Amino acid sequence: MSQKNSQVLTCKAVVCWGIGEAGKVEEIQVEAPKGSEVRLKMLYASVCHTDHILCTKGFPIPLFPRVLGHEGVGVVESIGEDVTSVKQGDLVIPTLMSECGECENCLCERTNMCLKYPLHFSGLMLDGTSRISVNGQMLYHAFSCSTWSEYTVVDVNYVLRLDPSTPQIPLPHASFLSCGFSTGFGAPWKEAAVEKGSSVAVIGLGAVGLGVVEGSRMRGATRIIGIDKNPRKEEKGQAFGMTDFINPLLHSDKSVSDLIKDLTAGMGVDYCFECTGLPHLISEALEATKLGKGKAIAIGLSDVTNLQISYLALLCGRTLKGSIFGGLRTKTDLPLLVEKCKNKEIQLDELLTHEVPLADINKAFQLLEQEDCVKVLIKI
Repeated sequence: MSQKNSQVLTCKAVVCWGIGEAGKVEEIQVEAPKGSEVRLKMLYASVCHTDHILCTKGFPIPLFPRVLGHEGVGVVESIGEDVTSVKQGDLVIPTLMSECGECENCLCERTNMCLKYPLHFSGLMLDGTSRISVNGQMLYHAFSCSTWSEYTVVDVNYVLRLDPSTPQIPLPHASFLSCGFSTGFGAPWKEAAVEKGSSVAVIGLGAVGLGVVEGSRMRGATRIIGIDKNPRKEEKGQAFGMTDFINPLLHSDKSVSDLIKDLTAGMGVDYCFECTGLPHLISEALEATKLGKGKAIAIGLSDVTNLQISYLALLCGRTLKGSIFGGLRTKTDLPLLVEKCKNKEIQLDELLTHEVPLADINKAFQLLEQEDCVKVLIKI
């Protein structure tokens, strides 16, 4: 049976038509994969904070209309003529990053920003065209994929094949690993290289922040301070290894950095991870770290293009570093994270709080505003 299917498929997908507009379920056309591309039948997707920013702000580039979603798991429906690494029927996780293993950045192992297959902002495939349309009008992809769709086309260099020879992780968990939780987990491992016995602060306890907590615990951090305005996040944080919790709303007279220093005898922490994307908290994260050697990692996405930070805090030996996907390399590091989930070293059940069908996508955004919401799963 041929694995190449030239048929254009019509399916349902979530389309955002412009900045500030709600996603709308439309019938779209999905072309056959070309060259190094694969067409996926999506099984599950999930909602990331980034999706909300894409809708409301069009960040980083306002390209519309666009099919949303960049977290998910699917099965290969057909492949392009140049594809050899996956086959029809394979389970895969689409990834917004790639790893060629050959470029300067991949070879140096200090970054996950591949130069040959870079992070995509154009909304198009590698050849500069789109594979999706609605009533003859071209649609933009979300990053390297568009997972809120029954079918999508992705370049094979932006998918991770799940090994069928070993027990599979639950498919909802696979969706969570495609961005949010992995981003958090990777940061203390690949970006900060947190040492055993370190102190860590995590600003924002969504899926990314909880990933940081879990990753820091596995690295041997002995003090993990979680900061969130939502009191329900205390229990979630503790489930992943948090040792202390700060609700800034209960201490309105103090800054976040001062509250962290209050818990650390005025010293601050070795590492602080900013997971909300709120610009003023990035400087707070820097000031919350130890004089001369503290490191702050900015992970949360924001539509703000410029920041104000405390130059004195930076000048006094602290380090501020940005991170995409937690520094994880998709071919080298992400499979190790999948294995940890298979071996029950990481319990992702705590992340899943709500599930909606694709048709109720706008309910998913409403659920994100609820105090008990961590991760919304989309059943395709």
